[in-house]
Amino acid sequence: MRIYGLVFLLLLLTRFSAQAQQFRVSYTAAAHAGPFTGNVLLFLSKKNVQPKDQPGWPCYRLAVRNVKPGETIVFSDSALSYPTLLSRLPRGDYYVQAVWDLNLGGRIIGQSTGNPYSAARKVSLQANDEIFTLDCSQVVPAPVFVATRFCKEIKAPSALLSRFHRKPMSLDGAVILPADYYRHPQRRYPVLFTVGGFGADYHHYSRSESTDTLPATPIDTIACIRVYLDGASALGHTVYANSANNGPVGDAFATEFLPLLDRQYRTNGGRVLRGHSSGGYTVVYLMTHYPKLFAGANASSPDPVDFRNFMRTNLYQDLERVEMVDSLTYGEVLPVAEAYDRPNIVHRLEDIIYRGEQEVSFDAVFGPKGRNGLPKPLFNSTNSLDRQVFRHWKRYDLTQYVRQNWRRLKPDLNGKLRLATGNQDTYFLNFSVMLMEQEMRKLGADMPFAYYPGDHFSVVTAEYKRAETQWLKKTYQQWLAQHPQ
Repeated sequence: MRIYGLVFLLLLLTRFSAQAQQFRVSYTAAAHAGPFTGNVLLFLSKKNVQPKDQPGWPCYRLAVRNVKPGETIVFSDSALSYPTLLSRLPRGDYYVQAVWDLNLGGRIIGQSTGNPYSAARKVSLQANDEIFTLDCSQVVPAPVFVATRFCKEIKAPSALLSRFHRKPMSLDGAVILPADYYRHPQRRYPVLFTVGGFGADYHHYSRSESTDTLPATPIDTIACIRVYLDGASALGHTVYANSANNGPVGDAFATEFLPLLDRQYRTNGGRVLRGHSSGGYTVVYLMTHYPKLFAGANASSPDPVDFRNFMRTNLYQDLERVEMVDSLTYGEVLPVAEAYDRPNIVHRLEDIIYRGEQEVSFDAVFGPKGRNGLPKPLFNSTNSLDRQVFRHWKRYDLTQYVRQNWRRLKPDLNGKLRLATGNQDTYFLNFSVMLMEQEMRKLGADMPFAYYPGDHFSVVTAEYKRAETQWLKKTYQQWLAQHPQ
């Protein structure tokens, strides 16, 4: 009886598979000479006309090997899928695109330089036996930064990162000059570094057809050079930390980027840092690891600086992660309850978009190397924590780092670093900041902490920004008193 039941189930699955939705995808020789080995992604969206540029869900992935130009691969219910199988997507109209990921650089797979992709197409899903064809004949171009009189691109070649990645690498950013920079050719200026959060892109400051970049605004009344950094990498946001997956980014910034900036522009040695979210963690990391290089810093709503509360999970005690359903997903979010019964719930979004997203970004910075060039995850598919991996993470718990190294850090760090956050942070980052404050008080550290009404985004009010500016001005003036020009 069991045998007959098994045969019937296999026949049923075979029939169901044969009737499943299919997207047949190929690429042209002009797009990539081939052969291709790697991951191919299929993006669908009801709203985004170019779904590859704002990856959310539904999305699908196939790992392929040695596919040649013109050969077809098939997306069906056998593809890795999120949040549900192709055949179970709600019926209706979708925009669809496919991308072959060469992984040559770029955080967003659909915007990574060199990747072949298909033109966006609108399809109407009705029956389960439909077949759609996507020909990937286009290639993502390399971004071009258009400089202006006051805004320049800086690309610092990095021998450290090039050796690590075994290919030419650089640290890049946008330099925005003060209004009187050209009127006073002998004058030197302090530098205010702004580190963008997850998803930021310094190309935002590139000149467009309709806009030009204005001169750098001062630190209150102090004219300065502003440098915008984004931390973007193929695996996510580097937070400018030395890591097993991204390489010695912090050392490259300290020993290669900063000297080049000082050679190319009239800096005076006074450097201050500001950043929000992942940029906020960057600020705390750089300030605590290279305190002699900076006059002061303000970290705004930083990613978890204390792993006793990593977005509600105590990584030192909890064996499973507190689930934050889709809280880290950006882009379009579809109403699951409407029609998605999620038959393959074991797959998460970041199992499909396997690099460049927030969880992978954390694993890349904090964790050891894994397989196939990807970091080893802290949590497995059932949300269980890997204690061996966490041993590697511990060195990035900045509260513990400062506490363990306070005697050495105190002369250069004390009085320089301020942390601020909202009391209702969207990702519960305020609790991590509060834990750090408790430990800093025990050390007697001169490290102010400030809390404001608001969540991760609404907290950035005029009052919030004014307090940040005054702190940076104060620390720079203290530095200037010790380093008269």
